[in-house]
Amino acid sequence: MESDDDNGLRCRSRTLPKMPLSFLGLNSSPGESSQGEEQQGNGGTHITSNGKVEVEQMISKKLQLKRKAEHLKSDLMRQFDSQVNEFMDSLIEESASLEPVPVPAVFSPPLSDKERSKLRYHRPRQGQGKQFVNRRSLLDELFEVNHIRTIYHMFIALLILFIISTLVVDFIDEGRLVLDFDLLVYAFGQFPLVSCTWICMFLSVLLVPYALFQLWSQSQSGSCSHPKLWSLLFGSVFLLYQALGLGFLPTYVVVSNSLPPASCFIVILEQVRLVMKAHSYVRENVPRVLAWAKDKTSPGPVVPQVSQYLYFLFAPTLIYRDKYPRNPVIRWGYVATKLLQVLGCLFYAYYVFVRLCIPQFRSISLQLFDMKAMVLCVFNSILPGVLVLFLAFFAFLHCWLNAFAEMLCFADRMFYKDWWNSTSFANYYRTWNVVVHDWLYYYVYRDFLWISQKRFRTAAMLFVFTVSAVVHEYILAICFGFFYPVLFCLFMCFGMMFNFILHDRRKGPIWNIIMWTALFLGQGVIICLYSQEWYAQLYCPLKEPSFLELLKPRSWNCHLQRGVADSDRL
Repeated sequence: MESDDDNGLRCRSRTLPKMPLSFLGLNSSPGESSQGEEQQGNGGTHITSNGKVEVEQMISKKLQLKRKAEHLKSDLMRQFDSQVNEFMDSLIEESASLEPVPVPAVFSPPLSDKERSKLRYHRPRQGQGKQFVNRRSLLDELFEVNHIRTIYHMFIALLILFIISTLVVDFIDEGRLVLDFDLLVYAFGQFPLVSCTWICMFLSVLLVPYALFQLWSQSQSGSCSHPKLWSLLFGSVFLLYQALGLGFLPTYVVVSNSLPPASCFIVILEQVRLVMKAHSYVRENVPRVLAWAKDKTSPGPVVPQVSQYLYFLFAPTLIYRDKYPRNPVIRWGYVATKLLQVLGCLFYAYYVFVRLCIPQFRSISLQLFDMKAMVLCVFNSILPGVLVLFLAFFAFLHCWLNAFAEMLCFADRMFYKDWWNSTSFANYYRTWNVVVHDWLYYYVYRDFLWISQKRFRTAAMLFVFTVSAVVHEYILAICFGFFYPVLFCLFMCFGMMFNFILHDRRKGPIWNIIMWTALFLGQGVIICLYSQEWYAQLYCPLKEPSFLELLKPRSWNCHLQRGVADSDRL
């Protein structure tokens, strides 16, 4: 046995290639050179006559393999990340839409027809509406990463520099520290009137739509004759309330009392929000009552309770549901943090306007407004425009909505998506403001397709853009006190064009760069033109303007009026 083992070891040792000493880091003597040259069968490593490996060739091959491995790793990680995100999103949506499996009667008592009907109508039908699930806001997750939180710290540092520069300039000009915040005091003026207007709007939305819906649902129970006439009557009253009670009266209060801009925004934005909430409540519950009136599966229609409707009016969503996913506890420290961040964003916007906007536009409205002045104005307005965009997004869509969601234990915090990664404007419109997008999608786009029997998808998209552009321009016109349809033109012209040109098939970093470039330029145009028109309205007022003069922008000829006035004075 031992002799056989020894022979086997000798045979195996003969088949092993000789390892050169240089490979082990040991240099052989010059005289120890072997005869001939040995080459491996695959055409790989060459062993020279002196027993040394061609090091340069090995290093180059190793570097090539390393580069290929790095490229392959990055591609695999990118594909894996995208597939995991798509899988998790689809899994969440499917799990939320799954109906609970009925439990056999052995484990629980059977449900009555009334309880079964309530369970049926309390759930949205699969594929028929938005599914609410328990999820956090994206920035709350990203801020747990130190690299992303550093960007947040950079914005705080920029705010500190704005404060220091303002204090230093005021101290040099005035010889003292100026801490009166006169711009904020002016912007939020007449706040008691704003509070009274909001209370009246809220109470009317709480009482009128709910009472009208209750009366209409009773008229569909069969006790009243001609239910279609009752539907026409209650529908007309509801539309009249939407147009006059919520549409005309708050606008009249704002215009007749000349509320300052921030106070106007509070009233008008709440007006639009309550109109959308009332529409969603009626739109979601009318089909349930009509389905009950057709089947008569229970003694009476399932009508939401007052507490459910009241919760919906405060909830940070525009889609009505009887129940939403809820969190078990309220984190009051989180609420305080978000409200403080909203306050910080207000002061941030104050310093942006004081340092970057007011000094530039206070005198530019008196100058000749030609193409050169406009180009310089737009590019100088890009920085404050982008800062205002970021502040509006962070203050409202993240901090304000999350604070109310936390106080109401509202668990679905997807108020926005990763719009900053968009490579198309179509994706940007869907992810920038998910709350409003959901309302437009379910109640404008899908209802338009339902009315047209899914024949005019392009017309439905155009109708959505028109509604959004008209509402945005209405808000700015009422709050600023003049009609200058810059935002409407950007929505309907460039917004529609980019929506079809930069569509979802555009992928890659270059399209994200194009999207950001167009977004920056758009913000510069908005800040430039609206700021010029604001100061032109102050410097060149019209004593008895006609309707056409109210529609004509004052900034186009303000410098001419000022020149005539100065010459008359001389």
